[in-house]
Amino acid sequence: MLPLKSTLTALLIATASSFTVSSAFASTKYPLTIENCGAQVSFQKAPERAIGLGQNSAEILLLLGLKDKMAGTAFWPSKVLPQLAEANAKVKLLSVEFPTFESILAENPDFVAAALPSLVGPNSKVAKREDFDKVGVPTYLSPSTCLSTKDVKDQYGSRAQLWNMDLLYKEIDELSQIFDVADRGQALIADFKAREAALRAGVSKDGKNLSYVFWFSSPSPSADAYLGGKNGASGFIADVLGGHNGVTAEAEWPTLGWESIIAINPDVIVVASLDRNRWELDKPEAKIKFLTTDPAVSQITAVKNKAMVVMDGQAMNPTVRTIYGAEQVAEQLKALGLLK
Repeated sequence: MLPLKSTLTALLIATASSFTVSSAFASTKYPLTIENCGAQVSFQKAPERAIGLGQNSAEILLLLGLKDKMAGTAFWPSKVLPQLAEANAKVKLLSVEFPTFESILAENPDFVAAALPSLVGPNSKVAKREDFDKVGVPTYLSPSTCLSTKDVKDQYGSRAQLWNMDLLYKEIDELSQIFDVADRGQALIADFKAREAALRAGVSKDGKNLSYVFWFSSPSPSADAYLGGKNGASGFIADVLGGHNGVTAEAEWPTLGWESIIAINPDVIVVASLDRNRWELDKPEAKIKFLTTDPAVSQITAVKNKAMVVMDGQAMNPTVRTIYGAEQVAEQLKALGLLK
């Protein structure tokens, strides 16, 4: 993995334990009530035994220096950011996949921060939000993933407008309020804002409007591919780099057959690198081998021009990893001469 370019992020992690809230950001006044994804969530005090349910939620808590307030984590598509490895090693890992509801309750949690509706949504593989309510455990779902499922059948929903970092900033801000660490939250937000601005400023205004396809994974070469939808984090990355997502579906994670992907004929294919071992095509090298050896797929413009780049798969979710992923893609495309 490429290192994070921001020195502020590393500084946050190194010094989080010694942070004190200054007068610039008032201490949280409890009880605190937050409206989150259509639910009212109340806190009488800062949580002491939080569960980071999903990689994004866990990494935000770790970036906020809250390892000592975490009772466990679960569901990790990728390895933790290198800068967080030491802190993360001190937090119990329940499972890299979906944990059971019982395994979460066994840790006696007083708060669950969830990254995806598949973890606490109405069709969750773990538990519904009301299941946690019944046992008195407040839950917080990432605002970036509170999507309508009215127009699509899968639990991840669809997004009518292009995702942007404001929803991530809202998540960081609210979690920092819940834990009474407002200064840490604002410092982290400032870091991400600076990194996005640097990426946008570094893209030539007269450059080509490249079309992208973001391939997360597939169960097999003959199966449909899970792709980043038009308005999700993948679309945001394409926009930051001065291009556009070639996938026009508003579903967060549309699945397309390779005939449809060939018809899109993207300029760039971004393949996800995943550390889980669910499918062979989770591996970027397996994806690239398929792209370059399949008789039909190998004729896509991106493949013929060797414009295939590797990105951390977690960056295709709307998370703290998204800007990191955009930085990865930008660096590789500049090396290929596709970005100035």
